[in-house]
Amino acid sequence: MTETAPRFSTPPVLITGMSGGGLSTAARVFEDKGFFVAHNLPPQLIGDYLELCAAEESPVDKVAFVTDVRSRKFEGRLMDTLRDLEKRGMRPAVLYMDARDDVLIRRFDSVRRTHPLQAGDTLQIGIQRERDITSTLKQNADIVIDTSNLSVHDLRRAIEAAFGSMAFDQQHVTLQSFGFKHGAPRDADLMIDVRFLPNPFWIPELRGFRGTDQPVSDYVLSRDGAEDFLDKFVDMFDAMLDGYRHEGKNFINVAVGCTGGHHRSVAVSEELGRRLAARGDLDVNVIHRDINRD
Repeated sequence: MTETAPRFSTPPVLITGMSGGGLSTAARVFEDKGFFVAHNLPPQLIGDYLELCAAEESPVDKVAFVTDVRSRKFEGRLMDTLRDLEKRGMRPAVLYMDARDDVLIRRFDSVRRTHPLQAGDTLQIGIQRERDITSTLKQNADIVIDTSNLSVHDLRRAIEAAFGSMAFDQQHVTLQSFGFKHGAPRDADLMIDVRFLPNPFWIPELRGFRGTDQPVSDYVLSRDGAEDFLDKFVDMFDAMLDGYRHEGKNFINVAVGCTGGHHRSVAVSEELGRRLAARGDLDVNVIHRDINRD
């Protein structure tokens, strides 16, 4: 992104994904964060849009744009556009919004809308057509957010964590704690299971606290095996970073799970975040998906 980097304070962001996956909500989050957001931008206009925003006289320094399947031949046109932008040093960070089929169907039913690719068939067929068309784009996305189990507020926190302090010369790591009983995140690049550690839930005086509270954190991190695990994971992750960078993967989502997402996963995520941030060359954010869920 050498041509646009000097002009923009953060990398441009392409918001795309499944219809009903939360594209409009994501766009509002970026608008609230001071981004100039263009909606339903045809792929062939993306380059002109970025050039216009990057011009010296432009008042815009943070840009995002939404492109969805309503642009016909979506995948071919958009992937071609992204490849062209990459050659010109202007490739945006790609955020792909997704959700399970049953959730998408429920969302369409609740607003009594038809799917843009449904035609005269069922809603399920329309969703499958869109998945087929956008599969390559999803595989090449920098960040995939599955909104199936996220409230509007959870989605805002997830986006703000992923894009909170982007810089052109840093890799961005999001550590997300979760509870396996609520379902594992489908958008994780790495998943850690910390249920091998003793559960503070069974300690009456700790049950009402969370992993962000000092008594729980002290308990979890002092258990046998915790320190050794943290050291070895950081070493392993450090060995992976150059490979991720070489493959052009600048956004890495690490999911850390325990049973309920209240204690162990939260404490471990916080400590891993602290250690990774101490490197100084990573943009690290920590979010807790299930910390307030029963």
